[in-house]
Amino acid sequence: MTPETAPTKLRSAAGVDITVQQPAGPRRLGHALYGLYAWSMLAAVALPTAIALLCTPELERRRRLARRAARAFLAAIGSRLRIVGAEIGGTAPCIVVANHASYFDGIVLQAALPPRFSFLIKHDMAHMPLAGFMLRRIGSQFVDRGDPRHRHRTARRLVAAAASGDALVVFPEGTFDAAPGLKPFQMGAFLAAWRTQGTVLPAVIRGTRRKLPPGAWLPAPGPVEVCFCPPLAARDYPDARALMAAARAAICAHLEVGTASAATQ
Repeated sequence: MTPETAPTKLRSAAGVDITVQQPAGPRRLGHALYGLYAWSMLAAVALPTAIALLCTPELERRRRLARRAARAFLAAIGSRLRIVGAEIGGTAPCIVVANHASYFDGIVLQAALPPRFSFLIKHDMAHMPLAGFMLRRIGSQFVDRGDPRHRHRTARRLVAAAASGDALVVFPEGTFDAAPGLKPFQMGAFLAAWRTQGTVLPAVIRGTRRKLPPGAWLPAPGPVEVCFCPPLAARDYPDARALMAAARAAICAHLEVGTASAATQ
């Protein structure tokens, strides 16, 4: 095989799989065109949504707008969102904890969850002009995990928010990088759930690492999926660390092949 070709499997009329070589150049061009189209669609959706968020006074209505915008963006770029697993409904407070592998993860969870959740986001996003503004308008909170004092203040805010009945979304890994696998979890969300005897809902996001892997500039085509695992009641665990271990095990059990390679970290 030369660098300019790539194998492609075709099925003949007789039902036999045949491997042929196709030029890789057109595939790269198609990927680039799709990626540029995806970013143009993001801008086309985000700009009017930001204006609408600015003009909408009620937080719940702003979150509904953001949810519709996230779904519209995914539909526009042909990334069908599939939701499987536990049903999320009602108004009972809970903390959703999800794996983190791509900048697309927040958009996908915004589209998948009811519009009553507050997101806990790393502080870098607060400094991005459009994204930071939109995240603040839908009630997101920002944490600097590299600053122990800020991390402890955030943990106290999480406990207070959970005690007041807020529904929260946390990426307990805190960040992502090029190495696949589930990174060590931070304790904040699980401590908040355990102290308030709340519920943790593990969620597994699939497809976003293939769609926009770390270090990539252009998104690739492909579907995305969110799998909601059965909820975990804090009262069933002796401490926050046991609750965290149960949530981690639930997420690992549903991760994609290759993504769970570092699940024991």
